[in-house]
Amino acid sequence: MTTLVSATASSDAPASRLSKAWRYFRKRKKRSIALVVIFAHLAGALTSVHAIMSVRTAQGAIAWTIGLNACPYVAVPAYLVFGRTKFEGYIIKRRAGQDSSSPYIKNFTDDAAAKSLLGPGRDEPGNRMLERLTRLPATTGNHVELLRDGDEIFPSIFDGIDHAEKYLIVQFYTVRDDSLGGQLRQHLVDAARRGVKVHFIFDEIGSHGLPSAYIESLRREGIEMLPFNSMKGTTNRFQLNFRNHRKVVVADGREAWTGGANIGDEYNGGDPQLSPWHDAMVKIQGPAVQAIQVSLWEDWLWASGIPLDMDWSVRAASLDGTPTQTVRCVPSGPADKLETASLYFLQLINSSASRLWITTPYFVPDEEIVSALELAALRGVDVRILVPAKSDNFLADLSGWESVERLSKLGVWFYRYQDGFMHQKITMVDSTLAMVGSANLDNRSFRLNFELGIEVRDEAFNQRIATMFENDFAHSSQATAEELKGKGFFFALKVRSAYLLSPIQ
Repeated sequence: MTTLVSATASSDAPASRLSKAWRYFRKRKKRSIALVVIFAHLAGALTSVHAIMSVRTAQGAIAWTIGLNACPYVAVPAYLVFGRTKFEGYIIKRRAGQDSSSPYIKNFTDDAAAKSLLGPGRDEPGNRMLERLTRLPATTGNHVELLRDGDEIFPSIFDGIDHAEKYLIVQFYTVRDDSLGGQLRQHLVDAARRGVKVHFIFDEIGSHGLPSAYIESLRREGIEMLPFNSMKGTTNRFQLNFRNHRKVVVADGREAWTGGANIGDEYNGGDPQLSPWHDAMVKIQGPAVQAIQVSLWEDWLWASGIPLDMDWSVRAASLDGTPTQTVRCVPSGPADKLETASLYFLQLINSSASRLWITTPYFVPDEEIVSALELAALRGVDVRILVPAKSDNFLADLSGWESVERLSKLGVWFYRYQDGFMHQKITMVDSTLAMVGSANLDNRSFRLNFELGIEVRDEAFNQRIATMFENDFAHSSQATAEELKGKGFFFALKVRSAYLLSPIQ
């Protein structure tokens, strides 16, 4: 009997030890899970304090605070990537150099004043406000040429590259290694072999598919090609929100091209789903080129740490008696002290008296812009918004319907362009002012992207813009509140849900 009990006890010993080990493991696992939960909610609580103190709008701060405390496992990483609206690394760099571009701006302003090339009415409140906002004065003595679509845009840029003698500065958000990208590369290589100094900056997020072989092929020719590197610096390590959306080419400090087009075959009619692709850029000659160089100088300094050597001397465009134009350069970005793009567009809308026509591929305005459009409509301004019927951004396309019902009741006309993809970004005010640039009417362009726009005050230029708009309206269908209602409840729900994501689209 004793032997039987002893054997039984002996056989139960491994099972008992296994059971104890399993209970210990489960206890440790529960303790680890508890610690993870506590840590996650503590991180969510602390991060929500940061959101309360730094997110621009009360609605945004409330949304982040609820998300960070209710579901910190998802919201905290999302906040690290999408939460900030100020590009702190760039700001620190500016401060460390005591705003290194300021001497260039002062010398440019003084030189333009000495040569009587500052814009008229500089002391008027509106002009004084815009100069303080953009840090740059408007200038006269410019010639601006509107370039529409790839068959006008790229031949003009390539011709400018081919005639450069001293230096070229090239900046694009998207660069692709395709047919158009290959053409750009060859023109730049030819310029470098002529002895032209070529500096090329691209946005690594916008150009995420660009192979290293493309970059190295240019560097082997002595071309300095760098990513903007928006995640440089410890404060920006996880930030994917900040992008350099500017598209600029400057040749010798005498000619510049800027607007909405990037380097990819889709911009030149090569997208089978969206083509024909409609875009717009401007070619500029005159003192406004030096104003454009300021943003390029700052961006290159951020990307490389080395200041660029540029020609800053101001010269009027010489065009055999052709009337010159007043131009204001409007650079904007998340390193600015104020929200330059948002405030500038508010000023444009508020200044309209008879006509306000806007074309943008992504129309996702915030409350301030919508309110300004309402006031313009109430003043009797002819307000028209032109967007593409076919879009490359599903969320932005849905979000754009959010304002249709509210604004169309006041007489704002919405048009959806039917003949291809409308990617240009142009705003026309009354009969004398037009803005052509890279900024869309959405949160990303207003607060997260580095953008660049050119404001032209000239009746002849404005008339060409108006003719272009009228032709585009003729190839569009009107979007109405009745059409939105006809799409049903679930479409309206999708529209509203997409609009809630507008801050990170």
